[in-house]
Amino acid sequence: MLAAGAARLVLLATSPRVAPGQLTAQAWDTLRGARLVLAGSPDDPQATALAEAGIAVGTVTAADAAELAGRLGREAGQGQGDVVWLTGPAGTAELLAALAELPGGGPAAEVLVGSRDLPGAHLLDLVQTMDRLRTDCPWDAKQTHESLAPHLIEESYEALDALEDRDQAALREELGDVLLQVAFHARVAAERTDGTGYTIDDVADGIVAKLVRRHPHVFAQVEVSGADEVKANWDTIKAAERAARTGQPVSALDGVPFGQPALALASPPP
Repeated sequence: MLAAGAARLVLLATSPRVAPGQLTAQAWDTLRGARLVLAGSPDDPQATALAEAGIAVGTVTAADAAELAGRLGREAGQGQGDVVWLTGPAGTAELLAALAELPGGGPAAEVLVGSRDLPGAHLLDLVQTMDRLRTDCPWDAKQTHESLAPHLIEESYEALDALEDRDQAALREELGDVLLQVAFHARVAAERTDGTGYTIDDVADGIVAKLVRRHPHVFAQVEVSGADEVKANWDTIKAAERAARTGQPVSALDGVPFGQPALALASPPP
């Protein structure tokens, strides 16, 4: 147990997928009460957000974890009170190991998680990666909806093969390939300026709105007796949406993708 006011090195770990400055109450309390707050660069987004909130952030640069540990150890040993290092999303384990190698085991150090990802946050990484590929990779940059179409079909069939083989690791990988196709098509569409473009957020908004409309037993006051009635309601709502959109009577062939293989085309709907 540290004595009141004793020197402590706090490694503030944050997610790059959470906006800088969106921190836990504990993190803000620690930052406001710290004797010194340090970052690896004055341009660190978290440092910028803290500065805007009135918290001064100093800069410490180092060539590697060992040098950084030494410099932070010296800073922590120069007085009482917390020294906070904005460690960001990576490097915490390596830095802790380097601190433990300092004479006497280094300063008392702990990791404080200042922000955590929500479920689905890693999809932001895919969007950023796709943006980078579209601008920096010659092959990715020249693709169109039409050139990507065979990959959309191929990746879907490979996912089905993995599912039928009951290979869960392969299925996870193949689902990633299918997800890439969605992100790729949305990225291509986002570049259009003729009024037909859309973004990955538009794609997500569209499917969320559809799911809410077609699940009134979840998002409204409709009661159902079971899964069969859920399916029947879905089909009824879908037909009404199609009729409203086209102004034409509903046909049994509406929505049937005729580009699918003959065997799948002939199969009854699930």
